[in-house]
Parts: sequence; C-alpha cells; structure tokens
Amino acid sequence: MSRAVDGSKRKNHRKKILKLAKGYWGRRHSNYKTAKDAVAKALFYAYRDRKDRKGDFRRLWIIRINAACRAEGLSYSRLVDGLNKAGVTINRKVLAAMAVEDLGAFKAVVAQAKTALGA
Repeated sequence: MSRAVDGSKRKNHRKKILKLAKGYWGRRHSNYKTAKDAVAKALFYAYRDRKDRKGDFRRLWIIRINAACRAEGLSYSRLVDGLNKAGVTINRKVLAAMAVEDLGAFKAVVAQAKTALGA
C-alpha cells in the first residue's frame, strides 16, 4: 500500500496553521514550515501576555491612587495601611476609578484612612 502524503487530516492541519498566520510578513504567512514556528511563538506570547495584563493594570491603578492620595497629603502605602486599620475593604480597581471619576468619595475614603492612622 502506498503512503498517503496529501490526506485530508494533514491538509486541514496545514490550512489551520496558515489561517492563523494570516497577515504575517514575508514567508511567514504562506510557507507552512515558517508559519508553524511563527504561530507557535505568537500563541505563546498571547498566553503569557494575558497573564501579564493583570499585573499591568494593577500597576496602573496603584499609580493613579498614589497620585490622588498625595494630593491629599498621604502616600499610597500609608493610605493602604490606614484602610487596613479602618477595616475598609475596597480593591485597587475601585479606588483608582474613584480617584479619577468621583473625587469626593475618594476624599472621604482618604479621611477614613487618616483617622485610622491617627494623623
């Protein structure tokens, strides 16, 4: 029996890889051998960076909170310490949104942290 080199499974797999490589530069979008490597690397980067995005947003929120609480005469670390002592459980995402959109509410939270610190 002869060996099948152009079977539907093989063709479908190559087609899938080349479809994923659509838009890549040079041979990477049309040559299976190079497209396979490019797609593997791209999928790895996508997986890794989905995890990294969470840390990026956390850093952004901390920067925004720090900028807003320094205007109130308090550093970020002192604010977080004060909120912990006051028993306030607001996450950084909400604190950052308050600092940008609702400054009055943010000032009230900062005031609570200041009283808990005894400053």
